[in-house]
Amino acid sequence: MTQLTKLALIALAAALVALPALAQSADPRVRLHTPDGDIVLELYADKAPITVRNFLHYVDAKRLDGASFFRASRPKGATGDDYGIVEGGLQGQPKKLFPPIAHESTAKTGLSHTDGTISMARNAPGTAQANFTICVGDQTYLDADKDDPKGKPGYAAFGKVVEGMDVVRKILVAPTDPKKGTGVMMGEILAHPVPILTARRVAAGA
Repeated sequence: MTQLTKLALIALAAALVALPALAQSADPRVRLHTPDGDIVLELYADKAPITVRNFLHYVDAKRLDGASFFRASRPKGATGDDYGIVEGGLQGQPKKLFPPIAHESTAKTGLSHTDGTISMARNAPGTAQANFTICVGDQTYLDADKDDPKGKPGYAAFGKVVEGMDVVRKILVAPTDPKKGTGVMMGEILAHPVPILTARRVAAGA
């Protein structure tokens, strides 16, 4: 056996040893770059594959470039930055939308709407496209009812903020326009939406 062959076998063995570690590597991450700072998301592809694949489709097609955070929802009379929901996506940009996706219930994924969770916004189950919410504080009432997942399907959580919750909280307390919005969203539309300048995958180890 030549020295070159030995080196090749050693390299192959090292690669095979590394395979399990690669298989168990962290879930994909996405960086949302805004004028207020960056928000880094970790997406749970193993638990919510349909929803994560859809979100990454928008990211990889660069359709979230030029999207925005346009809504900040807090309990009536709240003044703090520790509880509420911010919503982002392609509000008012229908030409950028891909077809709706199937609903992935938290009753099946095992995920929950805790602090920092990113989840799909929707009307009826199966209508989610590009808009998403981020929880500030635990909001487990958004989970599906495990005893009645069809009657109370909840929303599809699919990841979590791992960097930039300070940016999310800043958006949460930004001024809203009392005359904008309809239904439950009345008064929750930001007076000045925060643009998502770019949305990109984060390289492993970055």
